[in-house]
Amino acid sequence: MTLHLVEIPLVLKRLHIWAAERALGRRGALDEGLALHHLLGEVFGPAVLQPFRLLVALRAEHGKLYAYAATDAEGLRATASVTAGPGEAEVLPLDRLRSIPRPEATWQDGQRLGFDLRVRPVVRLLRGIEGPDGSFAKGAEVDCFLPQALGPGEPRPREAVYLDWLDDRLGDAASIERDATRLASFRRSRVQRGKRRIEGPDAVFHGTLTVRDPAAFAQLLVRGVGRHRAYGYGMLLLRPPQRRG
Repeated sequence: MTLHLVEIPLVLKRLHIWAAERALGRRGALDEGLALHHLLGEVFGPAVLQPFRLLVALRAEHGKLYAYAATDAEGLRATASVTAGPGEAEVLPLDRLRSIPRPEATWQDGQRLGFDLRVRPVVRLLRGIEGPDGSFAKGAEVDCFLPQALGPGEPRPREAVYLDWLDDRLGDAASIERDATRLASFRRSRVQRGKRRIEGPDAVFHGTLTVRDPAAFAQLLVRGVGRHRAYGYGMLLLRPPQRRG
């Protein structure tokens, strides 16, 4: 399978209107990842554009949606031409959709690649823990920093814990270069999953990785990193590598 990197302009105001018409939220409280999950599924089919990432400049009205897909721009437009309604077309100007192939042969063992990655660094608890603000049951999804912070001894820095979490999720496909990778931003955000509003970590890494297994790396791009990949997290946007040190 040849993977394609897809780019689509997006009109943010129209996305909020589209989502409000479907009772997915309201402006100022909308989970944009949830709205895009529904929008992309209705226009292109379930999980066709996944993982994806929305990039919007501060106070901008337009953004760019990036995604990985098994279908190129021509095929995606052909699908959308018989499924997208006027409302969806106002959110995503499909005539400006474009793509570029990323075949598996692109990746080489030892290849250094820069990356920009938005994730929710969470884990499922293997046993319950007690915190100052309450208890967390076995199986709860929590910030991976929480067990460290509540454990014995001095807690490690959040960035170091998150880098361990990221390295684990790259598996045999690649390894991060610690001296060329940083936690670029961190906040806590609420997301809508079903009828529940879930609060958790929302982190962006900028860094450099080294490919260890080209075939596994190609599958990593297809699958994405971490949880909530169907909602705008986990897409590895590739960049030129950073300088070491």
